[in-house]
Amino acid sequence: MKAAPFRYERPLELVSALTLVRDPEAKALAGGQSLVPVMAMRLARPQVLVDLARIGELEGIERRDGELVTGAMVRQRTLERFAGLEHELPLVAAALPYVGHREVRNRGTVGGSIAHADPSAELALVAATLRARIEARSLERGREISAAEFVRGPFQTALEPGELVTAVRWPTAGPEDRFAFAEVARRHGDFALCGVAVHLRRGQGRVALARVGLLGVAAVPVVHEVAEQLDGAADPAAVAADVAGQLEPAGDMHASAGYRRRLARVLVERCLRQALGGPSGG
Repeated sequence: MKAAPFRYERPLELVSALTLVRDPEAKALAGGQSLVPVMAMRLARPQVLVDLARIGELEGIERRDGELVTGAMVRQRTLERFAGLEHELPLVAAALPYVGHREVRNRGTVGGSIAHADPSAELALVAATLRARIEARSLERGREISAAEFVRGPFQTALEPGELVTAVRWPTAGPEDRFAFAEVARRHGDFALCGVAVHLRRGQGRVALARVGLLGVAAVPVVHEVAEQLDGAADPAAVAADVAGQLEPAGDMHASAGYRRRLARVLVERCLRQALGGPSGG
């Protein structure tokens, strides 16, 4: 099949793009790795397609006040190859190789992936686990949205009509931070059956922070705070069993609900053990 007819716009400035997307029949095009196939199957039929590829304001990576700020149109492969990423954002560096294939990451964008809000998206999960901030703009105002609250449901976000994601503010790792990431898919590059991200921080001889994020097991990224359990000397296996027991994943043709819950338990335990004993992230 091929896409239904549409008008194509390629603005050079952000304000022009924001003017165009005020039209409820308009759709923003970032990397196109998700939107274009959906349009080809006619599951989406925007009357106006607003290509953001030539807007310089949405490009660039910069270090700012303990954060790494990535423009919404930064390609995933560009971020993956950014010098120092494995030290500043170890969890992002660990997750990016699981995002599709290299060819997909050459075109896919950081902001586009998060704004697409796929329940199995790695970057949306990592952003929520790290408590990253999503910068959004409309013609009337700019605002920041916590990544933990950004995804509202499958392919649904906290963006309001006429808003675009303009940047993602990632908090960089400190010397006491530890991270781990793992996922299981039928083939590398496929959507994950289950994925887990862990951010753990030690301070003054105790576990000061511990977050476990999961993808593929709910309609949105799921993040659990488990510092209190781990600081109480609980075994990672017990914490993993508790986290998995709270999940209500759906079964489908790829995996049953029970299998996804078992994957979650195994991956959470594995990532917790790695983070508890792994090298410093900062």
